[in-house]
Amino acid sequence: MKRIVISPSIVDKRNHRHGVGEVEVRQCFNNRTGRLLTDTREKHRTDPPTQWFIALTNKARLPKICFVPDGDIDIRTAYEPNDVELEIYRRHGCPHDF
Repeated sequence: MKRIVISPSIVDKRNHRHGVGEVEVRQCFNNRTGRLLTDTREKHRTDPPTQWFIALTNKARLPKICFVPDGDIDIRTAYEPNDVELEIYRRHGCPHDF
């Protein structure tokens, strides 16, 4: 299994700005049932491409998890998705309604 890597700056950003902790990020990976989507926006392009998904935490939160699969899983950010992101994921990534 690939290792989830979270840099100290991302930990600080997630905890203080977005309120999504490392435990919740790991829970989302464990609880994911939908597909991974690729962020194709020009300003977010990376090599390899940034992927994202929305999944439930064990306490029924629905954070959006963005990461780059580069050998390990390099977490870029995690935050509460907006309505547009939820709709995109419901349409293209999720096999069921969450």
